This record gives sequence, C-alpha cells and structure tokens, in this order.
Amino acid sequence: MGALAFWKAVVQDDSNFLERVTSLLRDNGFSYCVIGGVGVNAYAVPVLTEDLDIIVAIGQLPAARVLLEREFKVSEFEHTLNVYDPGSKLQVQIRKNPALTEMIARAEPHTVLDLERPVAAPAMEPTRGPSKRGQVTRFRDLEQEVPAELVERVEAVTDPEETE
Repeated sequence: MGALAFWKAVVQDDSNFLERVTSLLRDNGFSYCVIGGVGVNAYAVPVLTEDLDIIVAIGQLPAARVLLEREFKVSEFEHTLNVYDPGSKLQVQIRKNPALTEMIARAEPHTVLDLERPVAAPAMEPTRGPSKRGQVTRFRDLEQEVPAELVERVEAVTDPEETE
C-alpha cells in the first residue's frame, strides 16, 4: 500500500478530496503551497495528520473561495477558510494570514503522500499561535539529525520560556 492510499484510508477519503482541492487550485492558476503536518512530511519521516494546511496568495483568496464553494462546503473563520467534502474526514484549512503569503514564492515542488505539490521550505513559518507553541520541544531528541542551520532558524523564532 502506498503512502497516499494509507493516508486516505486513515482519513476515510473516499472522494479523492485531497487531490481534487489541490488540483482545482493548481489547474486554475492559484498560487498556493502546503504547510503544517503534511508539509513537514516533505522533509522528515512522515507523520500522520487528518488535516491539510495550505496557504493561498492573499489577493487570490476571495476568488479561490468562490471556486472551492462550487464543489465543496466552505466555512469561514477569523484565521482560516475550512473546506469540507462529505466523502472524506480530511479537513482542509486555508490560512488567511497575509504574513504567510511570502512562503508561496519560496515553496518548492515535493512528492508528499505520493502527490507532487508545492510545499513551504522548512522553518519559514513565523512564530505560531499559542495552540502550536511548544511542539518543537517534543522532537528535541531528533535534533542531531536536523541540519544545524535549520535548528538555529527554529530556535530564533521560538521563545525559550515557552519550550521548557
């Protein structure tokens, strides 16, 4: 079983939701990239996640929403557009933070879950909100396998008091 088939079994994606969302954006010329847990899978041993975090160029977000609403259910929240499909438990979250848009220009194509998609470069994301803080410390035992330059970049955006 391939990585994509395994992940789709876990998130019960019977409708090819992942491929349909990202292909719809790509095929219609939207600038976007994958971030979050799925993005990390391009650079590390894959981890399982039930959501797909992406960024769409902030100026293209209204048009992307109209396009996505033609095929999927879209709910808007303060910081995200969440995209759903009844044939999948996968949740797609499009971040609405304008500061993240710069990540798209530096994203590179990577094969993640057997699909090639643009993925944000590592350690590009600015300091995260309170719900994500402290995640870096969970993986300190793997630090020796991470390039020194990347460790320095992560430490530069992490408040030491929050990671103890």
